[in-house]
Amino acid sequence: MAASVLSSSVQNVLILVASGVDEVQLTEMQRALIKVGAKFRVVAPEQGLVNGWHDNAWGHYFPVDQTVGEALGSDFDILVLPGGERSAHKLKQNLHTRRIINHFLDANKPISAIGEGVGLLALGTRCGGRTVSALPALAADLAAAQISVAADETIAIDGNLLTAQGPAAVAWIAMLIERMTAPEVRQAA
Repeated sequence: MAASVLSSSVQNVLILVASGVDEVQLTEMQRALIKVGAKFRVVAPEQGLVNGWHDNAWGHYFPVDQTVGEALGSDFDILVLPGGERSAHKLKQNLHTRRIINHFLDANKPISAIGEGVGLLALGTRCGGRTVSALPALAADLAAAQISVAADETIAIDGNLLTAQGPAAVAWIAMLIERMTAPEVRQAA
């Protein structure tokens, strides 16, 4: 196992998903977190397993560590919102999703979202005035929440928010890991 390059104060990552999560984004994120020694929990509305979505079809099953109703944002340092249209739709219907997103916004903790996961930020009541990178299909919902979309950027950073359009998964994950392992991030935590 790789040695941890993270301080103990930034090792608890909440990955919020539902069935239909983008399988590639989820597995690549998990690999990167394991490589740097981060602890993460897959949190979902479903108990037991969630089904990934890969190449326009159902993919692999992934174990769920905790249900979203039981999860407390205070137990985690970073929130990750992977994409997947079906996953985002299910999470939008769950009131606990809003609670968790608002906790991270209130506590100014890092939030990293990609693809359809960026659209979940519109649930946050304290996200107005922020700028994100998002898929064009999400622009109307984000604008209704007073969130600006940097249409020409595939990845955007606005304070504690790191957002990316779906095709930028590899670069998005690299930037998240870089931010997690940077000495100034560790000292600020």
